[in-house]
Amino acid sequence: MGKEKAVLAYSGGLDTSVILKWLKEEYKYDVIAVCVDVGQEDDFAEIEEKAYATGAVKAYIVDAKDEFITDYIFPTLKSGAVYEGDYLLGSSFARPLIAQKLVYIAEKEGATVIAHGATGKGNDQVRFESTIYALNPNIKIVAPWRIWNLKSREDCIEYAAKHNIPIAQTKEKIYSRDQNIWHISHEGGNLEDPWNEHLDDIYMMSLPPEQAADKAVFVDIEFSSGIPVAINGVELDPLPLLKELNKVAGDNGVGIIDIVENRLVGMKSRGVYETPGGTVLYTAHKALEKLVLDRATMSFKHTVSLKYADLIYDGLWFTPLREALAAFVDATQEMVTGVVRIKMYKGNCQAVASKSPYSLYSEEFVTFGADDVYNQQDAEGFINLFSLPLKIRAIMNNPDKE
Repeated sequence: MGKEKAVLAYSGGLDTSVILKWLKEEYKYDVIAVCVDVGQEDDFAEIEEKAYATGAVKAYIVDAKDEFITDYIFPTLKSGAVYEGDYLLGSSFARPLIAQKLVYIAEKEGATVIAHGATGKGNDQVRFESTIYALNPNIKIVAPWRIWNLKSREDCIEYAAKHNIPIAQTKEKIYSRDQNIWHISHEGGNLEDPWNEHLDDIYMMSLPPEQAADKAVFVDIEFSSGIPVAINGVELDPLPLLKELNKVAGDNGVGIIDIVENRLVGMKSRGVYETPGGTVLYTAHKALEKLVLDRATMSFKHTVSLKYADLIYDGLWFTPLREALAAFVDATQEMVTGVVRIKMYKGNCQAVASKSPYSLYSEEFVTFGADDVYNQQDAEGFINLFSLPLKIRAIMNNPDKE
């Protein structure tokens, strides 16, 4: 019998490079390295070469950028999901897609094990493993950070040096980063003290707002049924559209947040996130919904958005509830078609104009000038009925004032 096969979620970075070697040394696995391209700016030929040089028996580079945008980013955008009011879920919704590809390749290759580089302190371990169990509960999962004797990234750097594994990290510059077409996150290093202001040299997708142009930049975003389809009147496929928005928004310092968030595992963590194009899309989509959705639908959709965000953050993409909520969201998006004008200036991003063939806004009704469509005297009866419970309560509590 041949060796047992293990599929490794591989990025070519510090952790997964060490893990590849460690799996061979400790378990004698034949390791199949899988790098899923979700838009990170990496040299994938170099990653593949490095995987083989580190001992992989096979290496896959899976191009999933388009699938990531259409099947994960856009559904989340339509839902309006934002975790804890700040985080646009850039790492969160990439994980189920990556795990799905790992399961597919494991089944294709006859591998019985999937390994990943998520730590025992983070959210990604839950996201990866929940997805794997949802898609193939018979696969064994190995999470080295939970079982090996390497306790820090400094230890990993020493292990890499000992085993001649080339890495980019140093003990002086040791940020943990995760990038895809939607965002890049920065954690660790001097960010671990929340009293430390993050340094501008951390940015990789954005200019510091202070260095952005001294003149406002305007961009028109067109949506069809909740999905962005054009910029400034030019129709674009999802990938070039998002790349274009990342560029223009990044050049204007838009989409940078520095937050302390509550991890699923119970601790707080601090991270700096850059989501330039995504911030523009969320701002525009929200403005268009305000133009076309009625009050009751918007209110309930806000409740759905909060739950949707929690489900994605917690790694529960492949669940009946998430799919049911997505069906509701899709129903709300049928009329979310139109154009929103966004103004960007030194990190600020705001919707300044909107139009839609399905607009519920009527200038005739809301004008402060004379009109022939609204009888203001009708408001008196409405207020009497609307406030009747309050009136009755006051009478009951103060019978002498009846």
